[in-house]
Amino acid sequence: MNAEFIEALGQLEKEKGISKDILIDAIEAALISGYKRNFHSAQNVRVDINRESGRVRVFARKNVVEEALDPRLEISLEAAKEINPNYALDDVVEIEVTPADFGRIAAQTAKQVVTQRIREAERNIIYSNFIDREEDIVTGIVQRSDNRNYFIDLGRVEALLPHSETMPGERFKHGDRVKTFITKVEKSTKGPQIFVSRTHPGLLKRLFELEVPEIFDGVIEIKSIAREAGQRSKVAVTSRDPNVDAVGACVGHKGVRVQTIVNELRGEKIDIIRFSDDLTEWIAASLSPSKVTSVEIFEEEKMARVVVPDHQLSLAIGKEGQNARLAAKLTNWKIDIKSESEAGIEFTPVVSEDEVE
Repeated sequence: MNAEFIEALGQLEKEKGISKDILIDAIEAALISGYKRNFHSAQNVRVDINRESGRVRVFARKNVVEEALDPRLEISLEAAKEINPNYALDDVVEIEVTPADFGRIAAQTAKQVVTQRIREAERNIIYSNFIDREEDIVTGIVQRSDNRNYFIDLGRVEALLPHSETMPGERFKHGDRVKTFITKVEKSTKGPQIFVSRTHPGLLKRLFELEVPEIFDGVIEIKSIAREAGQRSKVAVTSRDPNVDAVGACVGHKGVRVQTIVNELRGEKIDIIRFSDDLTEWIAASLSPSKVTSVEIFEEEKMARVVVPDHQLSLAIGKEGQNARLAAKLTNWKIDIKSESEAGIEFTPVVSEDEVE
């Protein structure tokens, strides 16, 4: 190694943010192992790299004792004083033992260490960038897939989109651009691992934040979301400004805002519900698009009995109970739905507590 190498480390420090001193310390530590491995040495050694010239030297470290029993690790007091009269017992003497061809080993080792540290630094930078983007949307390109995952190219890193986190019937091929929601970022020996989803309710929330400026600005708040990905979702919204209609803003002029989101989610139906602090109104609204005749609240059971017109019963319950199930998830209340003609029948929950959870 030479002065040009030291200068290159300085340039690397500026470009990659990797400390030159840390790199040199790491190279010195690696060279100790390299020396012992290549020269079959059991000595205690120290490697020194000159911070200006780049010159590499190896020093054997020996303890000063009365009589040296192991010359690899010890030196007698008499021999030590021949080197320097000031040495005393228990001091450590350093004797240069740099091999003639050690420069070649040093260059190879330095290259390996620097390459490894650059890779680690880049991985840490990528991790730092993406850990701050958990619960955010990213757009990537499908690179490949296996039996379990799609691999999404996000630029400097690949994300894993498990097949279980795609919507029913959704298939991607190489080169497809896809929006996903970052659910988790982890460190691993191979670098940061980023897990994304297409089914997470957070994807729907972030899409609304991107499409509806009033949500992004905080004028409109999303209170809760219930989602059965690829089929139907309910989004409860409220406005902090009495002059701004929360539902109208989310729907957009001629439905353009919500339609953009529906298109991104491959036709998933979205009900936008007006949140109310009045629990009766809130539960009634959650069953939209069905009309509600009355709502009876049972606080202790956290259950509501809802009566709907006879012709609205199937709409309120929904196909395979979906509308009632989503309403229960949205409000976090168990909901019993009865038609007007059934209103006197003994209570039987339509949505179980397990389904709410």
